[in-house]
Amino acid sequence: MNWDDTRIFLAVARTGQLLGAARALGLNHATVARRLSALETDLGVKLVDRRTTGSLLTSAGESFLEIAERVEAEMQAARARIGGADVALSGTVRIGAPDGFGVDFLAPRLGALTERHPDLTLQLVPVSRAVSLSRREADIAITVERPEHGRLVARKLVDYTLGLYASRAYLARSGAPADAQDLRRHALVGYVEDLVYSTALAYAGEIDRGFTPRFEIASALGQVEAVRAGAGIGILHAFIARRDPDLVPVLPDKVIRRSYWLVLHESVRDIARVRVAADFIAEEVERARSMFV
Repeated sequence: MNWDDTRIFLAVARTGQLLGAARALGLNHATVARRLSALETDLGVKLVDRRTTGSLLTSAGESFLEIAERVEAEMQAARARIGGADVALSGTVRIGAPDGFGVDFLAPRLGALTERHPDLTLQLVPVSRAVSLSRREADIAITVERPEHGRLVARKLVDYTLGLYASRAYLARSGAPADAQDLRRHALVGYVEDLVYSTALAYAGEIDRGFTPRFEIASALGQVEAVRAGAGIGILHAFIARRDPDLVPVLPDKVIRRSYWLVLHESVRDIARVRVAADFIAEEVERARSMFV
C-alpha cells in the first residue's frame, strides 16, 4: 500500500471533495481520483462514495480513516523527534475559537509565540459555529463544552462569567431595570437564536424566560459594540465588559457561568508544533486567570 495514496485519501476525507483535496495537495483532480481508486484496489474495498455534491466515506472508509490518522500521527511524531526542534516547530497551526475569546483574548497574545518560534505560522479563526477537528478545519479548538464523542482530547482552561450590561448613556436615557422581569420593558441586545451551535451558548433563559432581544447579533464582540453604543441591555462576557468604564453592570446578581475547553484530535496531540501552541494557550490563560473570575 502506497503512503502517498493514503495521504490523498486523508485529504479527501477532510475536505469532503476530490477537487478540494486536489487543491489542498497541489495536484490535479484526475490524479487524486486515480490514486484514490488505486488505494481502494489495493485494499479491495470501496472507501469513498463519490457524488456530484461531494465525497462521503463509506463504513469501510470511516474505519480506514482512524487507521490512517494513527499512522499519520506516528510519522509526524517520528519526523519531529528525528529532525529536531527546528523541524518540529515549523509549519502551520490553526486555532478555532469563539470570537469573544479568540479576538479579545488570543489575538493580542499569540504574536509572542510566533516571535519565540519564527518558523511557526499561526492561523486564528474566530468562529460562530463548531469546528470539525476530524476534518482538520482546525488543529486546536476552544469550546464552551467538553466534547463527549469522537477521538478528542480535552483540557479545561478556565471558568468565566457573563452578565447584564448597559452603557451609561442608555441608563441615563431609559433607567435601570428593577428586576429580571422589568427587563421586558427595555431594549435588549442578544444573539441570533437559530445560529447558536451549542446549548451552552443559549443562556438568555437563565436571566429571564421572557428575554426577547430586538437587536440580535451573531457575534459576542458585536453585541459588546452594540451595547456600548447605547442600543440596549445585553448579556456580555464579563472579562470583556468590565474593562470598559462606559459599560455598567445591570442586575449584578444575575450571573451566568460557563467554561472554556482546549480540544485536540488525538491524532495531532503528539505533533510538536500543535503541542507547543496548546501549551502556550493554557499558560496564557493561567497567567490571566484573575480576569475571568
